[in-house]
Amino acid sequence: MLTAAQVLAQNNFGDTRTGGLAGPMGLFLIVLLATATVLLIRNMNARLRRLPDRFPAQATPADVDRVDATVVDPTDGTETQDSRGSGEQGRQQRRNG
Repeated sequence: MLTAAQVLAQNNFGDTRTGGLAGPMGLFLIVLLATATVLLIRNMNARLRRLPDRFPAQATPADVDRVDATVVDPTDGTETQDSRGSGEQGRQQRRNG
């Protein structure tokens, strides 16, 4: 009869010695990801250093109103041709022809 200690001590995962490349491959991937992270951090720091201390002033509210006045309102009352009308006529012509 098996005791609890013997059941827990059993290796139910098969032979773990074959294909023993998992440990070195995992280490390689961790080192590769760490190197990539360090290089990305250095690159971002260099880019941040090149930014100016202050940016030019943003547009004032008066400038924004002037720009908005030039925008054309699509609902200004002009009618546009409905694209469905031409499609229905085309279907009717095919049926009749």
